[in-house]
Amino acid sequence: MANIEKRTSSTGDISYRVTVRIKGYPRQSATFAKLTDARKWEQQTEAAMREGRHFKTSAAKKHTVAEIIARYLKQIEKQKPKRYIDVKSKLDWWNEQIGYCSLADISKSLIAEKRELLLTEKIGKDKSTRTRTTATANRYMTVLSHLFTIAANEWELIENHPMNKLSKLKEPRGRVRFLDDGERKRLLEACKQSKHPALYTIVVLALSTGARRGEITNLRWADIDFKRKIITLHETKNGERRILPLAGHAYDCMMQHEKIRRIDTDFVFPATNPKLTTNFQFYWDKAVEEAGIKDFRFHDLRHSAASYLAMNGASLAEIAEVLGHKTLQMVKRYAHLSEAHTSKVVASMNERIFG
Repeated sequence: MANIEKRTSSTGDISYRVTVRIKGYPRQSATFAKLTDARKWEQQTEAAMREGRHFKTSAAKKHTVAEIIARYLKQIEKQKPKRYIDVKSKLDWWNEQIGYCSLADISKSLIAEKRELLLTEKIGKDKSTRTRTTATANRYMTVLSHLFTIAANEWELIENHPMNKLSKLKEPRGRVRFLDDGERKRLLEACKQSKHPALYTIVVLALSTGARRGEITNLRWADIDFKRKIITLHETKNGERRILPLAGHAYDCMMQHEKIRRIDTDFVFPATNPKLTTNFQFYWDKAVEEAGIKDFRFHDLRHSAASYLAMNGASLAEIAEVLGHKTLQMVKRYAHLSEAHTSKVVASMNERIFG
């Protein structure tokens, strides 16, 4: 015997609670966003129970999504404290949407329904017309997927991952915005004139090495080897140590900056408070404005460095190594800039095999 109950949440969302009872078997239940999914699950579940096939584990019925989110966040806070805030913000959203559900109630169709909400929900303080991008929605899905992976593989609370075979949203091609020669000259001149004493050095370092903002601001003097002309990044986005060559003008700037280093802190770019790193956003924004540059963010200095490498003959593998990407996928956006280098390689190959 099966029963489908229509429910309406406090936010007005409608869901369907299915309960299947067959004599001699434990009661099975699940919640769905669509009535058609509820009826399909009802039929499949009833058939599985009559055939004696095992269905949802008792552990999955005893725990809610909210409970495993809380457990997961405690684990992340200890193991990866720097990722905690970002992960928590995304799981807080999932907690609001499906936290009340038991693990046994979670289905692929329910998650797909919430994925659509991620894309259409109005966000921002004013809840205006701004919505999330597909890239952002994918990040929310990735965090939830890892949560269920841990619940299945380490905690053994569920048997099957509810997000298996759930396709990833197609993301637009990565942004490639780099400074042309005129823009670069104007920006560097504006940074020189900035009231922030280290802005010019920071920008030169970003353009020279392709390092991220956080990697630069968190630098300590012990990370810099002036004799070997290298910078060692101990904490990067992908969690691996990375070596950056310190060459040319960037090396000269850092040598000059080292002469005026503060003795009350080990940070290369400290704030007024020696325990904190510098926050130069205001001065950066002003420099960009004074240079007359449109649609340019600090992170685009990293794109600029990669673009200059490509245009100067670096291979995609070499660019990936400098930027710290594990795969070539992320640097394929710069492939069109290295066409001259590619043509040279092909011409050289033809010359050798055909004469």
